[in-house]
Amino acid sequence: MGLLSLGTPLPWDQARHLAREVRKHGIEQFLHIWRNMKDRQKDRLLWGDEIEYMLISLDHKNRRARLSQRGHELLNQLQAEENERLSQAGMPGEKPELEALWRPEFGRYMIEGTPGQPYKSTVAELTNVEENMKRRRDIVSGMLKSNEMVLSVGSYPELGSGDFLEPPHKANGQFSRSLFLPDEVINPHPRFRTLAGNIRERRGSKVAINMPVFHDVNTPSPFIDPTIPFERSLFPGDSEAKEGAALADHIYMDAMGFGMGCCCLQITLQAPNVDQARRLYDQLATVGAVMMTLSASSPIFRGYLTDVDCRWNVIAAAVDDRTPEERGERPLSKDRFVIPKSRYGTIDTFLGSSDGHFKPEYNDLPLVYDREIHNYLVGSGIDDLMAKHVSHLFIRDPLVIFEELLDQDDSVSADHFENIQSTNWQNVRFKPPPPNSPIGWRVEFRPLEVQVTDFENAAFSVFTVLLARALLAFSDINMYIPVTKMDINMERAHSRDAVLSQKFYFRRSILSGGSRASSDAGDEDCGDEVVEMSVGEIVNGSLEFVGLVPIVQMYLDSIEVEDSVRAKIDSYIGFIQGRADGSIATAAAWMRDFVRSHPAYKFDSAVSPEINYDLV
Repeated sequence: MGLLSLGTPLPWDQARHLAREVRKHGIEQFLHIWRNMKDRQKDRLLWGDEIEYMLISLDHKNRRARLSQRGHELLNQLQAEENERLSQAGMPGEKPELEALWRPEFGRYMIEGTPGQPYKSTVAELTNVEENMKRRRDIVSGMLKSNEMVLSVGSYPELGSGDFLEPPHKANGQFSRSLFLPDEVINPHPRFRTLAGNIRERRGSKVAINMPVFHDVNTPSPFIDPTIPFERSLFPGDSEAKEGAALADHIYMDAMGFGMGCCCLQITLQAPNVDQARRLYDQLATVGAVMMTLSASSPIFRGYLTDVDCRWNVIAAAVDDRTPEERGERPLSKDRFVIPKSRYGTIDTFLGSSDGHFKPEYNDLPLVYDREIHNYLVGSGIDDLMAKHVSHLFIRDPLVIFEELLDQDDSVSADHFENIQSTNWQNVRFKPPPPNSPIGWRVEFRPLEVQVTDFENAAFSVFTVLLARALLAFSDINMYIPVTKMDINMERAHSRDAVLSQKFYFRRSILSGGSRASSDAGDEDCGDEVVEMSVGEIVNGSLEFVGLVPIVQMYLDSIEVEDSVRAKIDSYIGFIQGRADGSIATAAAWMRDFVRSHPAYKFDSAVSPEINYDLV
């Protein structure tokens, strides 16, 4: 999760005075990277995935499943081998072979696992992904007690509801000040608690997360959550719920942990050069909502069925540090900008590349950016689109500043740049190379919901990588749509059963003449035409639209692939096709159906601990 540094994190009343200084040095660090790395070429198409897991403690006698705080304890053990192997490296910069790498996440019950080395660029390597994911799960499972299990799912159904934590703690923590979540759910790494506290302090109130309740036959209307302790007066913000923060007919949540305590699947792809990275960034951004819909796995929050299937908006609200002025609720006085979105959301501007497909009208969202930074970047040789991208990121303040890292050599460090870059959580992230590193220009694909099984996670990972490689192989593929249409798509993607019920804006034709990929497309000029299509049409194609799966298959047909490798890949593609046409239910749909068919369910939207136990 973003930049993890060690040191003394500053509380907001000290950090806010240093924000301008961090931004200034962050821009200088970016310029050093750009000048040194902009001409870098021919990097291999390496990639990797990140899977976040939850640790569950099972009480079979009382039929309870709780989040276990032993996640942090296990993480320390998991990292011990890695650190020992690294310390034994024979040469400076030598990286030993490791099965997996393990990193902390926001929740104390969470563990993030990645492959020990990036996956190689060959297609045959894609058949190793599922096995690597299984091995990671096995490594963690081998360290568990007999009553524990590791789970990969978007949101834990009982987080913040009743007796959900092992060992139990009261919700009276100073950092979150939540009505429902104790601070003990937060990873003890110094960054995380400071992050939660500083978001609340900067915002001037607790975050307000409201997800629409799923109205079942016995759900009261209006629905007023009876579990909210409206009369608590432990902290000044406790009155916010009854003063309007908690909406009727919604599930109310009030802390960063409800969002950053969710799990996801993320994929980072290295491009051959900066131009190809820009192309991947733009083109993959347009499919984010569709891929999120296909992977939906988050229908339950704080013990209630909701009318959404995905976690994205929960996280967006959970890290929304904008002040009332920045949210447009008061005239600007102390703050610099009115900012339409949370730090967590879809991208607001395309980067453009040399493929010739970008048009200025695609960036149709009025962009909020720091004009002083933009002018400085342009004057330093950065093109306008990249300068606007960076100066847009830098309208935000750094949320966690470590006292020991204030003074840096901007020519060899990227900490200040990453401080702001890593807390702009968008559906795709453009990642410059770290200084003095063999790592190249990368793009991180972020909207996928994590799946329950390793096969499913491998299928989404492999399909995303193949789509990215098709985009690089066939430069005539053009999936640009206006940014505002992407925002609409992302909202629709949250809807219950969106994969079957919603339509999404997409280009009428994504192919133009020239390559093998467009051999069946004729000379049709797709121009700026954007239409609404179902997920099935976008993914599987139709008589009028080629489809993403056929694009991937065209790419595979254009290269040499062994029969056994193709058969494995085809099994993943078939799964994606099944999700898109509805023949394979999303995890969210399956979970909702499981709850509604459980004998203990009262058709009142409430997911009892007993139902949760059976579900887990």
